Amino acid sequence: MRRHVPLANLTPRQQLRAGRLPRRVVQLLVGLVLYGVSMAMMIRSTLGLDPWDVFHAGIATHVPLTFGQVTIIVGALVLLLWVPLRQWPGLGTVANVVVIGLAADAGLALIAPPEAMSARVALLASGIVLNGVAGGLYIGSQLGPGPRDGLMTGFARRTGLSIRLVRTTIEVVVLAVGWLLGGPVGLGTVLYAVTIGPLVQFFLPRLTIDLGPAGAPPREDGAAPEEGAAAPEEGAAAPVTPTSAMGSTTS
Repeated sequence: MRRHVPLANLTPRQQLRAGRLPRRVVQLLVGLVLYGVSMAMMIRSTLGLDPWDVFHAGIATHVPLTFGQVTIIVGALVLLLWVPLRQWPGLGTVANVVVIGLAADAGLALIAPPEAMSARVALLASGIVLNGVAGGLYIGSQLGPGPRDGLMTGFARRTGLSIRLVRTTIEVVVLAVGWLLGGPVGLGTVLYAVTIGPLVQFFLPRLTIDLGPAGAPPREDGAAPEEGAAAPEEGAAAPVTPTSAMGSTTS
């Protein structure tokens, strides 16, 4: 049975030097594509979305852009907010901004909205579960958090407030604004809120790629890091519990 692997606290440069990069990039891209498809599944169920997607859908009703295009633009704007927070994006952060939106639009083009309520509920439930799997895949690639997760952790670090309070505040605000703009709130919104945390908590440690002892990057001479060796940069080797596993993993 595969042992659970914790996330390592790595800088963007260390993420790229930590080893197993080809496999991690593939897992990142698969996770992001599946994440976008899961968003499309929830949209097609017409039973409500998670807070950020309520916001995206609300904006999309007022501008000549697709849902995926709005998701990309909002992700890029959120990423700009990292600058005053002194956050540094990883490869996964940048890929997150683009790939999820493209995959969501592709999923919307391929998935027809079902008519029967039972089919809509099944599509919603499947989308939420797939969202949890996808979140575990892309976060577990250890190539950087999504822009919205980084915004949350950056605000928490700069203000000294708890992750729980910052995340709740951000998601209540985007949910309220999205609802006022006409974004769909319903059963899916509630179901997502109460299930996505446990789902990611279950999948993430099983899908996180092991980077070796304490997540230390390889040595300059190419040899494997020594057992218990300190990482060359501050904070590189400390395994951490991902804050994104405690709620929505939306990019």
